[in-house]
Amino acid sequence: MNLRMLSYIERTSAIHRLTGAAKLICFILWSVIAMSTFDTQILAVMLIVGLIVFKMSQIHWREVSFVLTFILIFLLLNDLAIYAFAPQQGTVIYGTSHVVFPLPGRYSLTLEQLFYQLNITIKYFAVTPFALLFIVTTQPSEFAASLNRIGVSYRIAYAVSITLRYIPDVQRSYHEIAQAQQARGVDLSKKAKFGRRMRQAASIIIPLIFSSLDRIEIVSNAMELRRFGKKKKRTWYQERSFTRGDYLAIGITVLLLLLSVWILMKRGSRYYNPFK
Repeated sequence: MNLRMLSYIERTSAIHRLTGAAKLICFILWSVIAMSTFDTQILAVMLIVGLIVFKMSQIHWREVSFVLTFILIFLLLNDLAIYAFAPQQGTVIYGTSHVVFPLPGRYSLTLEQLFYQLNITIKYFAVTPFALLFIVTTQPSEFAASLNRIGVSYRIAYAVSITLRYIPDVQRSYHEIAQAQQARGVDLSKKAKFGRRMRQAASIIIPLIFSSLDRIEIVSNAMELRRFGKKKKRTWYQERSFTRGDYLAIGITVLLLLLSVWILMKRGSRYYNPFK
C-alpha cells in the first residue's frame, strides 16, 4: 500500500514554496474555469498547463498512482453512464448528427457524442493535477491556516487539517494490522485468489475501526483539555504571508479566467462547435 496516498509530500519545488492560501485561491479559480466551459481549446490549454505545473512540483506519478487509478475508473464509469442515459446529448448540443456506428434505437454512436464526452474527459484531466497538487504540496496545518484566512471558521479549518493528518495514520494502521494478520498465517499476497484476498482484507476493517475510534477519543480529549473553540479567533504557527510567487500564481490564474470569460462572451456559447 502506498503510505503517502493523499498526504503531504515534502519537496523543495516552487509549488511547495507557494502559501496554502495562494494555492487554494488558484485551485478554486481553476475549477471555476473548468466547470464554466466546454471549449475544447481552453480545456486543452488547461490540461497542458496542469501537466507542466505537476512536473514543476517534483511529485512523481507513482506517488499518486492509486488516486489516479481510482479517478480513471470513476471517469470510465461516468462516460459509460452518460452514454447509457443520454446517448444523443452531443447531437442536441451541437445541432448536427454524424453517425459513426449505427445501433438500435437512440444508441447510434455519433461524432457529436464522442466529441462531447471527450470534452468531459479533458475536464477531469485538466482539474486532476491541480487537485492532487493542492493536497500533496500543502502542509495540513498551513492548509487550515489558509482556510481560516479566506473566512472559514477556524473550527472547521482545524477539523479539515485533522482529517488530512488522519489519512496517513489510517493507512499506516492498516499496513501494521495487515502485517500482523500475515504473521498469523493470513495470506494477503498476490498468490491468493482475488476473492479470498478481499475477504481477508475485510477482516482488517474491524480492528482498524476500533483503533481509529481510540485515536479520535484521544485527540478530542486533548482538544477539550486545551479549551479548543473557546475564543472566536486563533493564531496559526504555520501561517505565512504572501510572496511575489503567490501573487504571480494568482495573477496568471485570474488572467486565464478572464480569457475564458472573454472567449465565452465572444462566441456566445460555452461550447466549441467544430461541426458548423
